Formats: sequence, structure tokens, C-alpha cells
Amino acid sequence: MKSIWRLRSFLKPYRLAVILAPLLMVMEVCMDLLQPRLMASIVNEGVMMGDLDHIWRTGLWMSLVAFVGLIGGIGCTVYSSRAAQGFGADLRVNLFDKVQTFSFDNLDRFTSGSLVTRLTGDVVQMQNLVQMTLRMLVRDPGLAIGSIVMALLISPRLALIFAIIIPIIAIILYVISRRVIPIFSIVQQRLDAMNTVLQENLSGIRVVKAFVRAAFEKLRFGRANQDHLEVALKAARTIAINMPLMMLVLNFSIVAVLWFGGAQTREGSLPVGDLIAFVNYLTQLLFSLLSVGMMLVAVSRAAASAVRIQEVLGAEPTIVSPAATGRRFIQDGGIVFEGVSLAYGATGGEAALRDLSFAIRPGQTVGIMGATGAGKSSLVSLIPRLYDPTEGRVLLDGTDVRQIPAAELRSQVGMVLQQAILFTGTIRDNIRYGQPDATQEQVEAAARAAQAHDFILGLPEGYDTQLGQRGVNLSGGQKQRLSIARALLLRPAILILDDSTSAVDLETESRIQQALRELMRHSTTLVIAQRISSVIEADQIIILEQGGVHAIGTHEELLRSSPVYQEIYRSQQGREEEVTHGTR
Repeated sequence: MKSIWRLRSFLKPYRLAVILAPLLMVMEVCMDLLQPRLMASIVNEGVMMGDLDHIWRTGLWMSLVAFVGLIGGIGCTVYSSRAAQGFGADLRVNLFDKVQTFSFDNLDRFTSGSLVTRLTGDVVQMQNLVQMTLRMLVRDPGLAIGSIVMALLISPRLALIFAIIIPIIAIILYVISRRVIPIFSIVQQRLDAMNTVLQENLSGIRVVKAFVRAAFEKLRFGRANQDHLEVALKAARTIAINMPLMMLVLNFSIVAVLWFGGAQTREGSLPVGDLIAFVNYLTQLLFSLLSVGMMLVAVSRAAASAVRIQEVLGAEPTIVSPAATGRRFIQDGGIVFEGVSLAYGATGGEAALRDLSFAIRPGQTVGIMGATGAGKSSLVSLIPRLYDPTEGRVLLDGTDVRQIPAAELRSQVGMVLQQAILFTGTIRDNIRYGQPDATQEQVEAAARAAQAHDFILGLPEGYDTQLGQRGVNLSGGQKQRLSIARALLLRPAILILDDSTSAVDLETESRIQQALRELMRHSTTLVIAQRISSVIEADQIIILEQGGVHAIGTHEELLRSSPVYQEIYRSQQGREEEVTHGTR
């Protein structure tokens, strides 16, 4: 409950609606409580006395009361909906904004499937609770208290039945709520797991089909779905007990009222109309308590969701950017690693990088090579501070990256990843993603350097061509070239190419490299590559092995001194070509 209460600040912009909705509901409740008394008057003074005029007159009053109650109910619905929808929208935006501040460590902790569930399903649970609260928090207690008071006015002796049934109902609601609250937490966790499997399948559907693993994926999703179903059914069964028990209590209560009330009617101490009104108040009381039970279930679900929402809102980014000072930290693009080690995870697992120390001069082109898992991507992720080193420090132009404001740091470090990430929108918008105000000439210049201009012009709408989700209507090589163009448009001081031409043919790669040498001649460029042809002309090449630096040198130096580099070269170029090159 505390977690729900902490989210109350999101209702502040909707104070008027939050106040008006309950007030209008009070009006509806008052009208509902008047109806049985008016009906009793019709029976006692109209039907029993044969007074038709009284029946008509009181009937008109009942219609007017019903109409006023209708206005109150509609008004409450309108204002409660406005407050609930606004609350949900604002909460969702705040959650999204919070996620944008997360470092990669935070995102590793919260899986994408879990975050999607929290921004959708959990917010909807809170939204429904707000709407239900603004309507039912007044209606149900108001009807319950009002019905008890009106019943006491009719027959205090008969109202003693309430003293028996209310504790019974309270016990039923307490037991059910105690059992169902923990279950809903598990329901949301199982929903997270199911969404994660679904997202992985949809994002990797081409791999699934290529390896004919549809049957396996069906089985995997089926298990996650079955786990969710079992817990959801357990919660549903627990809730389902509520209604039959409440109806049983209601029916026994009505029988008791008719039994004892009928005796009073025969004695002449309780008019027939009052007995009918008493039964109506009893019914209103029990149904309002039943509604309270349903609301407790909703609160239970919302409480589990609120905890999960608070986990996101309360999570502190593990990487905090220093405040902007107006000083420009990055000028030339010099990079120094001093005793850098990196272990992923909050507790620090096995080190991905170990004691890296090297320097890259401004304007140099540096190749980074090594086997899969050697730590190449981990190394370059430390430069734009996607992760912080566990030990040591990374310096850009003599300043520790932890002291550089994130906006400046990342605007001066351009990254092109192996897996090209594109967004729904036009090709033009994707290229100028990092610089939205770029001119068409600047966009085209970047596209030409990335060898993308010609294929873009070959598309039906050129730069206005709409891309599908993740650029699904382009080939892998085309997506990589657009990603390169997007980074080049920024003209960053440091450019990182993480195996970004792996899907491009050798001839196109050669043209891209030539364009990069001309366009980025004043920038420091780091090239992660699997092919030696991608780094053969680099100023120096860093060979990583098991997270450490194995060797550093030029292509010729490494061919003479590094067995690892020699093996890579031999596997790609052939032993005979290696010998020829070495004897030149």
C-alpha cells in the first residue's frame, strides 16, 4: 500500500477532477439511498391505502431522484476517467524518461520484456485503480454506511442482523485478500518472462526460420505461457471464491430479514413497505461490500504493480553525468587507457578486460582485433562511458571520461555498431538522427562518404523512403552504410566502427575506408574488425586476447612479432601471400 501511496504526486495536475468525481458520486449515493424510502412510501401510503395520486406523485419524485443520480454518476465517470487517464499517461512518460537515464548496467538488470510490462500492464493496473478509487471509494462505503443508517431508522431490532453478517463478510474479504496479494506479484513476474521470450522470438525471427527452430520456440513460449497460466488460474480461483460466498451470505441474510421481518409485519409493528425497503437496503449493503471485495482484489494487483513501477522510478543510474560547466573537454581526440579493468554486473563477475594500458594519439586510425570474446566491444564501450571501468581510468585529451558531461562526451564520440539499429521513419531522418537540423547537403555528403548515396537514389522515394521496423526493408549492408552515414554526419572527434562493414563487400569497404580517410582525417578512428583488410593501413593495431593486450604495432610489425596476428593473417590471406609480403 505504501508503494501505491508514493505515486499520488502524479494526480496533482488533476486535482479538480479528483475533487469533483467523489463529490458527484456523493450525489449519486444520496439519490440511491432515497429510492427505497420513496418506494416504501408508495407501498404504505399509496398501494395499501389505495391512494393513486400519492403513487403518481411519489413516482415522479422517484424519477427525478433517479435523473439526479444519473447526472452524478455520469459526471463522476467523466472526471474519474480524466484523472485516471492523465495519471496513467504521466506515469508512463515518467517511466520512459527514467529508462532513458539508465546506464547499461541498469538495463542489464531490468530486461526489455520486464520494462515493457512495467510501462504497459503495470501502469494500466494503476490507472484502473485510480478510476475505481475515485468512483468506488465514495460509492461503496457511502452506500454501506447509508444503508445501515436507513435500516436502523426503519427497524433497530431487525438491523441486529447486520451485526452478524458484516463481521462474516469482513473475515471472508480479509482471508481472500491475504491469499491473493502474493500471487499477483508472481503473476506479473511470469508475465515478464513470457514477454521476454516473445520479444526475443520476434526480434530474432529470421534466425529462428533460418535454423528451422520454430518448433523449439513454440515449446519455449509454451512453457512460459503455461507458467503464467498456472499462476493466473490460481489467482482467478482464489478470487472466484469471493462471489459465491458473498451471494450465500446475501441470500441467508434476505431469508433472515423476511423471516423475522415478516413476523413483525404480522404483529403490525413493521409496515410492508418498510420491510421491502429494509430488504433493499440490505441488498445495497451486501453488494457494496461485495464491490469492496472486488476493489481489494484490484488494490492487490495494483500494489504488486506499484512495487514494480517504484523499482524503476527509484533505480539510480549507475553512471551519473557531471553538470555542464561550459568548458570544452574534448578538442583533439587523444585517448589513454591507464590500468583499465572491467567486470560486468553489480557484484563484479569474471573480468572482461584486464589491466589495459595504451595511448592513441589524436587523428590516428587504430585497428582492434582479437578472437570472439576477447573484449573488443567492451573496450570501446568505455570511451563514450556506456560502462565505467572497475579499475583504472580512461582519459580523453587528458580528462577522465567520468568528469566529462555525458552530452558533450557522446556528441564527440560517434559509434557505428555491427548490428545496425535503424528507426521507423525516412532514410533522411535516420541519417540525421544525431543532428536533426542537418541540411540536405550535409546528409548527402555523409551518405556519399558511407557509399550509401547511390543505393538511396535508386529507391522509389530516395531520401524520403520510409523504413520499416529496424530497417526491415533494407539489406544488412545497406543498413550498415546508413549507420556509418549517421555517425559521419556528426563529424565527431572520435569515431568508433565496431565491425560495421562486416556485411559490406570488399570493394565497397575499400571505398568507405578511402572516404573516411579524407572526411575524418582530423578525427581519431577506432576500427574493430575481423578482416585484416579493414585495418591493414591503420596507424597501429591492438591485438586483444582474453581481455588483455597481446600486442600493439603496425601491420608489418605485428606480422614479424605477433603469433596471434600471424595466424589471423595466414587464415585470411594464405601462407604463401604472407611469405611474399614479408620478403618485400
